[in-house]
Amino acid sequence: MAGYETMWRELGIDLESHDRLLQSLGSLYGEVYLAQSRRPQGMEYFDFVVSEIHGLRVKELNDFRRQGGKVVGTFCIYVPEELVLAAGGVYVGLCAGVEVGTAQAEAVLPRNICPLIKSFMGFKLTRLCPYFESCDLLVGETTCDGKKKTFEILSDYAPVHVMEVPQKKEALDQELWLAEIKKLVARLEELAGKKVTYESLREAIRRLNAKRRALRRLAELRRADPPPISGLDALLIFQIAFYDDVERFTEKVNALGDELEERIRQGVGVVEPGAPRLLVTGTPMAIPNWKLPYLAETSGAVIVAEELCTGQRYFQELTEEEGGSLEELLVNVSRRHLAPHCACFTPNGGRLEDIERLIQEYRVDGVISYVLSFCDPYAVEHYQVEKFLKAQGVPVLKVETDYSMQDAGQLKTRIEAFVEMLRQKT
Repeated sequence: MAGYETMWRELGIDLESHDRLLQSLGSLYGEVYLAQSRRPQGMEYFDFVVSEIHGLRVKELNDFRRQGGKVVGTFCIYVPEELVLAAGGVYVGLCAGVEVGTAQAEAVLPRNICPLIKSFMGFKLTRLCPYFESCDLLVGETTCDGKKKTFEILSDYAPVHVMEVPQKKEALDQELWLAEIKKLVARLEELAGKKVTYESLREAIRRLNAKRRALRRLAELRRADPPPISGLDALLIFQIAFYDDVERFTEKVNALGDELEERIRQGVGVVEPGAPRLLVTGTPMAIPNWKLPYLAETSGAVIVAEELCTGQRYFQELTEEEGGSLEELLVNVSRRHLAPHCACFTPNGGRLEDIERLIQEYRVDGVISYVLSFCDPYAVEHYQVEKFLKAQGVPVLKVETDYSMQDAGQLKTRIEAFVEMLRQKT
């Protein structure tokens, strides 16, 4: 990514360490993604985005800021993108999917903490993520104890606003969440120096629903046998959705959807018909966390659906676009962004219903329950997931891991055995 050194230097990026990070990412991407066979041609755009992962998009953000715009960084799907857009800002997801800055992060955090939390703190403390350094405000949420306490530390290094996500979905919780939505609106209005209006919010909802519909279309095309796109490529698109330009991304996903529909008509897939079909459920996978899908899809299976925040939870619900006032639109945003079934909620039967629906719609043969080390909500909720799946007669494999490759050989052996068992069942 030659030509961006001046921009990175102005952002305060550690150029030497950053170069090593990008070289490592490029090598990993070539091994995991570019080595795939039968890839759709439309993936070339998403390959380009990754090749410019800390370049072109960061330049766009900083050009936007020079024109007076504000950039808001987030960590979670519960932070409403609509509100940022309605306030005239740009929303971006932040770096958190690789081991980086471990020593610096462990100087302020416990050693045994979720790798995602340690990763985003490592990125910030080592100044290796230009997205962090391009943000005017970071918006966190209380989806787990580790994150909410880490945001207190993060506030020593950047402006942070934290939304309280209720732990239930009853009437009182919905009232609390609507109040949190309104608090965020006030903070964004103060940041941007402009009001969120009925017109600006309705337009923002429309734009984001168009993106969600494109992603839903992509997901539904994976129901075909054989699927026209790999789980690896689908996950990459879902990850890129968090930081690419909304309209450009929507256009490229729909263009890919056109190609995938044609591949289905021609019977072209990424695997042979009848290959074991997997659903992955659990902890979200921030870019470049591709270990599990890579191991699964090089073991003879294909991932056809993800019950993840980097998956169905991100796009399956739309925000109601109709409303007679700004207040009604804010209620619509509130309802939509309390709908996904994160493991932070109790009880969380809706997540089991989603898993069952996806198994049926995507003709899933087996489920991988993915848990990042020390991610207590998903680690504990695995009990309910496994009990439910066993009662349904659906094979399930629990994979608990971190961002390192130290356990890759062991995981590969376990996943291969699981896939072979599924193959014998079918």
